[in-house]
Amino acid sequence: MEFEQAHSNFMQQHLAGRAGERLGRLERGHHHAETLFLRNVWWPLMGHLEHLHPEYEVSDWRGRSYFADFAWLPGNVRLLFEIKGFATHVRDMDRQKYCSELNRETFLYAMGYQVLSFAYDDVEQRPDLCITLLRLALGRHQTGKAPTSRVLLMEKELIKLALSLARPLRPIDVKLHLGLNYRTSASLLHSLCEKGWMRPAQQGNRQRIVKYELMHGMVDFLN
Repeated sequence: MEFEQAHSNFMQQHLAGRAGERLGRLERGHHHAETLFLRNVWWPLMGHLEHLHPEYEVSDWRGRSYFADFAWLPGNVRLLFEIKGFATHVRDMDRQKYCSELNRETFLYAMGYQVLSFAYDDVEQRPDLCITLLRLALGRHQTGKAPTSRVLLMEKELIKLALSLARPLRPIDVKLHLGLNYRTSASLLHSLCEKGWMRPAQQGNRQRIVKYELMHGMVDFLN
C-alpha cells in the first residue's frame, strides 16, 4: 500500500473513533508538519502506521490535557513524538511556556512516557538524519519478532562507542567491545558506512581501510 492511501485510512480510523474535544483536536492539530513527519521519516523507516496515535491526549503534572503530535504504543512501549517548528517552540516562547514544557516532559518521563522531539526543518530538509536517529531510538524497543533488532542494537552501540572514544574505530575495537570475531566486526563497520553513518578514515596513501569515523553531520548533531 502506498503512503497516501495508508495515511488516509489511518486518519479515517482515528477520526471515527473520537468525539468531542479529542476529535476537534485531531481535526485542528494534524496538518502539514505531522503529515510530513509520517511521509518523510516514519513511513520510509517502518513501512506502516501501526500502533501510532495522532494528537494523543495525556495529562500533565497539573492534571491538564496535553496532546502530543503522536504516540507510539506497541505493547509496553510508550513513546511520544513532537515535531517542533522554530517559530512556535523557540522564537515565540516566553519563560513561562519554556518552564512548562520542561516540567511536562519530566513529568511524562516519570509517568512512563519518553518524549522524542524532531525539528521541522530537519523533517523537511534532512529526513535521512531523522530516520537515522529514529532508528537508533526505536532499536531499544525492538521485540524478538524483528529479525534485525540485534543488528540495530549493535550498530547503535558502535555509534555510542565511537562517540565515547572520540577517535576512529578499528575492527579490533569492535571485536573487544562486542565480543565478536574480526570478520563480523569489520562487516558491521562496512554496514554503517553503507548507511551513511560512518566513513573510512583517511590513512594517507594506504589503500587498505583499517579505521572508520563517524560522519561529521552525525557528530555535530549528537554533540
